[in-house]
Amino acid sequence: MAASAPTPHGTGFPIEGRCGYYVEKKKRFCRMVVAAGKRFCGEHAGAAEEENARKRILCPLDPKHTVYEDQLAKHLKKCNSREKPKPDFFIQDINAGLKDETEISEQLVPISSLSEEQLENLIKKLRKASEGLNSTLKDQIMSHPALHDALHDPKNGDSATKHLKQQASILGNIEKLKLLGPRRCFVEFGAGKGKLSHWVDIALKDAEEVHFILVEKVTTRFKVDGKHRKKNSVFERLQIDIQHLCLNKIPLLSKEKLPVVGIGKHLCGVATDLALRCLVETYAASCEERNEEPLAKRIKNDKTEKEINTLAKEGNEKNVPEKWTPVAGIVIALCCHHRCDWRHYVGKEYFRALGLGAVEFHYFQRMSSWATCGMRKTALEASDISTKRKDKPNDDSEEHDDGRHGATDDGAESLPGFLTVEEKKKIGHLCKLLIDQGRIKYLQQKGFSPALQYYTDPLVSLENVLLTALPSRSTPETTA
Repeated sequence: MAASAPTPHGTGFPIEGRCGYYVEKKKRFCRMVVAAGKRFCGEHAGAAEEENARKRILCPLDPKHTVYEDQLAKHLKKCNSREKPKPDFFIQDINAGLKDETEISEQLVPISSLSEEQLENLIKKLRKASEGLNSTLKDQIMSHPALHDALHDPKNGDSATKHLKQQASILGNIEKLKLLGPRRCFVEFGAGKGKLSHWVDIALKDAEEVHFILVEKVTTRFKVDGKHRKKNSVFERLQIDIQHLCLNKIPLLSKEKLPVVGIGKHLCGVATDLALRCLVETYAASCEERNEEPLAKRIKNDKTEKEINTLAKEGNEKNVPEKWTPVAGIVIALCCHHRCDWRHYVGKEYFRALGLGAVEFHYFQRMSSWATCGMRKTALEASDISTKRKDKPNDDSEEHDDGRHGATDDGAESLPGFLTVEEKKKIGHLCKLLIDQGRIKYLQQKGFSPALQYYTDPLVSLENVLLTALPSRSTPETTA
C-alpha cells in the first residue's frame, strides 16, 4: 500500500478510536480500530516513533498483510490464511475425472495464431460432429408465484429484475419437474449469496424435513442463507471446491436418506462437469451400492411369503416399497463453456465416438465464446487465459453472460477475418451445443433422462440454457 509519513495533512483528524496513519493513496486516515492507549493500528504501528525498533514483514501465508517479525511464529498459528484441517467430506480430486495427458498436444496455440486453413478444418469437424443435433431448443420460460411480489417491486433496478426473472424461471422449471416437495435435500452448486436456495425455500412454505446445502469455494459477502429461521428447513454452507466434494461424507446425507436435488444458477464451465460427476457418479453410484438389496428381503418384514408371491404374480408394484432414489433431479443453468476443461469434462466418450479428442475440445471451448461476443478478439484471448483459473463458478455479479471474463476493451476487430459476426455466433452456439450434448449422453448412460431448454429470454441473459435431468424411471410425463 502506497502511503505517506504518518502525519496529518491538514484534511482533518482521524476518527476517535481509529488509526492516525494518513494513507496518501486514499487521501484519508486509516479506519482500523486501535488498541486502548495506541495511536496506530497494528498494520501502521511500525511507522510510529515508539514502535520503530520493531520490524514488520509480509506474512508468508498471505502477503496482503504484515506482521511483526518477532511475533511471526505466534501469528502463523492463528492467521486466517493458514491451511485448515480438511473436513471428512473433502476427498482430493474425487470428482476430477481421469488425467488424460497423452491426448494433450504441444500444438495448442491460441486461436489467433491458427492459420485460416487450420481454423477452417476445425469448423468443418465441428459442423460434421453437430449434424443431426437440434440447434433450436424448446422454450421453457416460466415463473413462480413465490417471486411475484419481488418481481413487481418498483424499487428494483434492471440488474435485480434480470436476476429475479431467471430465478423465477428456474424455480418454475423445478416445480414442473415435480422436484419441489418435503423430505429432500437441495444442493446448490456455485451458490454465491444463496439466492436460488432462498427462493426455493420460500416456495416450499412449510414443507417438512427440507435441507439446503450451499456449495461455494470462495468466501461470499451478503449471504442470504443466514436469514432463514424456519423450523422445517435447515441451511448448511460448505466452503469447498466441487472437485473435492464427497456428498456421502456429509453427516446429514450419510444418516438421512433424503433424495438430493442438484441446482445451480450460472454454473461456470468446468464446475458444471464437476457437479454432475459429484451427483450421479460419486454420490448416486455409491449410495446405490450401499443400499442395494433383493426385493424379497426389502419387503419380507412387512409381507408374508404368500403376499410376496401374489405381488410377484400380479406385477403390482404399487404396494411394493419404492426404491430410494439418491438423486431425485438436476436443474442447472449453464454458463461459460470456454471455462471447460478436458480432464474434468464428462462427455469424453461422446467426443471420442465422433472422432474428436482433447485438441478439438480445446479449440471448441474457446470458440464457444463467439456465441456471446462475436466481434471481440479480446474475448478469445481471455478465454485462453481463463482456463488457467479453472473452477471459479461465481463472482460478485453471480452471473457471467457476456463471455468476456478478464477481457479488456482495447480491441474489437473481427477474428478471423473470413467469418462474419453472425457466422461466428452460429459457430459459437454449435460449440456450446456439442459440449452440452456430451453432458446429455453422460447423464443418459448414468440412468437419467436429461433435457436442454431455453429458460429465459436472451435479452435477460445470453447464457439462457437450462440443463435438467430426472431418473429415467420417473420421467414419462414430467419431461414432456
